[in-house]
Amino acid sequence: MAIARSIRRTNPITLVLAALLSIGFLFFILSPSSDAAAVSTAKRKNAAAHPLSPPTAPFVKPDASLSEAKPPPVVHYHLNNVTTTPDPIGKEETVLILTPLARFYRGYWNNLLALSYPHRLIALGFIIPKTKEGNAATAALQDAIKATQTGPESKRFASIIIMRQDFDPPLTSQDEAERHKRENQKARRAAMSRARNSLLFTTIGPSTSWVLWLDADIIETPPTLIQDLASHDKPVLVPNCFQRFTNDEGKSDTRPYDYNSWQDSQAAADMAAGMAPDDIILEGYADIATYRTLMAMTADKSESREQRAIIPLDGVGGTALLVKAEVHRDGAMFPPFSFYHLMETEGFAKMARRLGWGCWGLPNYFVYHYNE
Repeated sequence: MAIARSIRRTNPITLVLAALLSIGFLFFILSPSSDAAAVSTAKRKNAAAHPLSPPTAPFVKPDASLSEAKPPPVVHYHLNNVTTTPDPIGKEETVLILTPLARFYRGYWNNLLALSYPHRLIALGFIIPKTKEGNAATAALQDAIKATQTGPESKRFASIIIMRQDFDPPLTSQDEAERHKRENQKARRAAMSRARNSLLFTTIGPSTSWVLWLDADIIETPPTLIQDLASHDKPVLVPNCFQRFTNDEGKSDTRPYDYNSWQDSQAAADMAAGMAPDDIILEGYADIATYRTLMAMTADKSESREQRAIIPLDGVGGTALLVKAEVHRDGAMFPPFSFYHLMETEGFAKMARRLGWGCWGLPNYFVYHYNE
């Protein structure tokens, strides 16, 4: 077949140059932009270096098509450089928010999203029982996480870990009345302690400055919760947990919810002295008269209250509890057994105090529990 006249007259050098230009154009079009490459590099830089690294950042799986896997790295962490200061945002201190979760409350998640602390400095950890309710909670939580982590970057959290309990819960029902029956308390609080400890020991990393324990049914806090609590610079600090309800007059009102934050009494000490080693003292039950000073009952609910008022405590509740990470690193955990006749969060307060750390409460600073 005859060759077109225009091609026959074309210089071979021109054809070579045209081919090179075409290849260059295709390379420019198909190669990733510098911005995309920079984002990818940043993600890799901020990610955990190895799947066995502490969970301070999400681990990004390497591309299997690339060269063979590198050996696990040796990483040095200088814990003396981890700060816990009254200015956590200014010092870019990382906060680990831990939540034992048996039911998913949309109000809890919405409140979490509304926190004004930079989400890039927040890691989340959840532990969920392997029950029918737990399965439903897991599904709802994963839906909420997917929407958040694929949404606006300012709302995304640094990392999120979901754990499933490796033991059966002692109660089949999570109804509020069932949870608070006196006869269920020892088994329930032992299981809660085990769940909290599993969650804590698995998720705390070498860069964690603060641990915020936040129950799954806390649906309302000030957006500045983390900054407000950290500004007091206390090792263990608990706000007052209240609950909104409609009173007998049909008006909106509030009432105390958590009675586990208290100052000890001689009556309680005398009661403990006469107990068997495995017996525990429970707070908030009319037939157990401890005569302790309950922080819940000392609150000033007026609009002009001093929200920064602070008192020392011997026991703390865990509905919302800010702990300096070094307190946990020193060994303060949640005893699932009778520890000085205390368990779970109250036992944690006793253990922290035995380690030399003080516990404090904010009687006029409120967080709110879901009302069933």
